[in-house]
Amino acid sequence: MVRYSAVADNSAALGALALRWAHLAACVLVAGAATALLLPGPSERPTVRAWARATTRALGAALVVALVTGLGTLVARAWALGPAAADRGAPPALDTVLGVALDTTAGRATLARLALLTVAGAVVLAAPPGPSRRDWLAVRGHTVLGALAALGTFAATGHAAGLEPAAPALAASGLHLAAAGLWLGALGPLAALFGRAARPAGADARPAAVLAARRFSRLALGAVVVLAVTGLVHARLQVDGAAGLLGTPYGRILLAKLGLLGPLLALAWVSRRRLLPALGGEAASVGRPAMARLARTVAVEGALGILVLGAAAALAVTPPARHVDPAWPLPFRLAAPTGEAARARALAGSQLAVLGLAALLTARAARRARLVPAGAALLAAGAALALPALATEAVPTSFRRPAVPYDAASIARGARSYATHCAGCHGADARGLVDAAARLTAGEIVWRVAHGTRDGRMPALADRLEEAARWDVVNFLRLVEAARGAARLDAPGAPPRLVAPDFAFAVGPVTGALRDYRGRYVLLVLHAWPDSRPRLTRLAEAHARLGGRGVEVLAVPRDAAPDAIRRLGDGPPVLFPVVTAGAEAILAAYAPLAPAPHTELLVDRHGYLRARWRLDPGAPGDVAPVLARVAALDAEPAPPGPPAHAH
Repeated sequence: MVRYSAVADNSAALGALALRWAHLAACVLVAGAATALLLPGPSERPTVRAWARATTRALGAALVVALVTGLGTLVARAWALGPAAADRGAPPALDTVLGVALDTTAGRATLARLALLTVAGAVVLAAPPGPSRRDWLAVRGHTVLGALAALGTFAATGHAAGLEPAAPALAASGLHLAAAGLWLGALGPLAALFGRAARPAGADARPAAVLAARRFSRLALGAVVVLAVTGLVHARLQVDGAAGLLGTPYGRILLAKLGLLGPLLALAWVSRRRLLPALGGEAASVGRPAMARLARTVAVEGALGILVLGAAAALAVTPPARHVDPAWPLPFRLAAPTGEAARARALAGSQLAVLGLAALLTARAARRARLVPAGAALLAAGAALALPALATEAVPTSFRRPAVPYDAASIARGARSYATHCAGCHGADARGLVDAAARLTAGEIVWRVAHGTRDGRMPALADRLEEAARWDVVNFLRLVEAARGAARLDAPGAPPRLVAPDFAFAVGPVTGALRDYRGRYVLLVLHAWPDSRPRLTRLAEAHARLGGRGVEVLAVPRDAAPDAIRRLGDGPPVLFPVVTAGAEAILAAYAPLAPAPHTELLVDRHGYLRARWRLDPGAPGDVAPVLARVAALDAEPAPPGPPAHAH
């Protein structure tokens, strides 16, 4: 039954992909055929009119396929939401299909697409013969605009709809599909026109075919520019760098799509630069042969375009790279060089590569072919010198995202695991290990903990530490690294941004977490009883002033006493929370950052540690330094994103 379910699920997935591919291709052909009908302009030439009738019939057939496959995609979605794979012998119920069509964004977008296609196609199919030029342009222009709008609705059924904010992604995706419709969809009908015009019997169509080819060349160039820009925007939103491109199914499908676009663009360049200028030459020896070659070239472009649309359909049903842990496929990755010699090689190699690239660009601009070998040699030499200095060993998990959040509980568990399994070789304070792992990613540390090192100096611990425990060790090492840089929090000026480990706590019966304070400052007070009573009194007296500046005080007793609130006494009343449960984990994470008996740490509104004060617990002190630092931080621009969870 398990095997049957897997086969059924795979078959259903392939069927859904085939439906989406056919639907997308049919919609693109409707838009492209309508565009192709516009390009030669109205003509009374018999060959052109015959071609226009054939193209209109093809448009109608594509419209029927688009409607049928569009309804099929709704059924496929309903099927995916229906019973388990083993019970999918019967089609989904009608109410399930209607629910998908009417109650989901993708369903409503599909219905809107089908309606737009129906109206756009009906206009051109039902147009009376021989209308005026204005009516001729209006009918076909209306069909093109309706078909392009229908293509734009695909954005609402894809990954762009799930992004925040969605508007830029939806606009980029819609424009991308519309440009594809104008370019790829018109290739087949135009190949048919050029083929007719290349025959002696179709000589009457040559002027219209030449005009259509020239107009399409300009249109295709603009479409390619739009495709390139919107494709870059979409890739930036859905692919998380080189790791997502090389290490995820989505990225590899995208690379396959780009691989298909390469020869397609090369053929388009040949058509534009070599064949298009020859179309106006002498008919028998130049014009018709060039037209025939153009017809064959455009037909091959159209076939490649169908494959490109298949890759686009596959991308739409594949989880985006940004949401998938990449499996890095290469044995190396690029990283900043360490050591003077490596840095010198990287610098020298990069300069040689820049000179080589400049020589190649100069050769291209000045049309000096003699510079090409020298430029290529400089570029190759620079790459050969710089890349070895920049390359470092990589493993499949090099770019793995942390599976465990960077919080106090994880750090406490990681400290215990480190003491049990690692301290004997790397030392109790782990500082040496942090230095040795400075060039490693978090995923590489997890890999080495699991599999050991090739030289056998570090044993494999996969059988003793589960994956979550390995990430706990990484979080502990990250805290050790942060503790080494915590001294910079004491200095005035622009303080560093150290990620504040999250933690959970309780104050009596009320529970909370550090992340609950996001958007406000937190003065985390690690205090020693009873010496810290004067300072706590001063913070209680200044509670209103601090709160007015957006500062919340959170006190953690060093002895983790559960009666920390009761022993403070009655006066003055302490209105800020004093942790009564959860202090042990908090101290495990923050004690290395707060070595003094009474230490106060300022967490900014974005979750970063930005200041530290080590105070005499017997003196009340002043809150002016806290307020001054808050005022300085208020003037800073917000960081680009939330605190990172890997180093």
